[in-house]
Amino acid sequence: MEFKRVNLDNLEAEHICCAITEKKGEICVSSKKQWLRKRMEEGLTFLKLDERGKVFIEYLPAEAAWAPIEAPGYLYIDCFWVSGKYKGKGYGDALLEECIADGKAQGKTGLVVLSTKKKMPFISEPGYLKYKGFIVADTCEPYYELLYLPFGEKAPVPKFRHSVKNTVVPKDGWTLYYTNQCPHTAKYVPILVDVAAERGIAIKAIHLDSREAAQNAPNPFTTYALYRDGEFLTNEILSEKSFMKKL
Repeated sequence: MEFKRVNLDNLEAEHICCAITEKKGEICVSSKKQWLRKRMEEGLTFLKLDERGKVFIEYLPAEAAWAPIEAPGYLYIDCFWVSGKYKGKGYGDALLEECIADGKAQGKTGLVVLSTKKKMPFISEPGYLKYKGFIVADTCEPYYELLYLPFGEKAPVPKFRHSVKNTVVPKDGWTLYYTNQCPHTAKYVPILVDVAAERGIAIKAIHLDSREAAQNAPNPFTTYALYRDGEFLTNEILSEKSFMKKL
């Protein structure tokens, strides 16, 4: 089972697993790699199967995470994905074991990850994580759970920040918060804005372009969070077709 660490030396040449690979997806690839490059300078690790498949884990010190959480001393799992023909072959377990070993080697307190009460698109699966020993540290509406795996009995319990417990978003119209943590936002956010404009619908797309902005975001999933009239709608990155269904 061969895993490869994507780093600043090989980032440009490596396939980053979830990015679109066709020419039409070049903006997705470049935006994700630009985001990764800056996060790697802050301690992010990107570990993947040495294949052109969606088998990888991405994590960084929780203090540097683009998420509204408080988890000093922990590693935050940004993205953890095994899909398609690679499922059921032990790759997920092996990647998680590598992450745990790395955290302990760094002297970290444990692992922390954003999940949900039931499986949701684009977010780590709660059933698997709880099976592997992760515990619910905190919750917030409408379905988010902050899970953690402590390395010791005295490890402090992580929590969500105040901004997601007392959400403040515009009460009129559509509002979208997003980052470039996922390559698909570079493609689908402009599509969403254009499709809405064609129908006379104004959407305020707020790009969380700094760690400070993300850590004070109103939604735990800073990659993509869509609201209408102040009410949360979805964390799923919408295509034109799926947005029309929402309308």
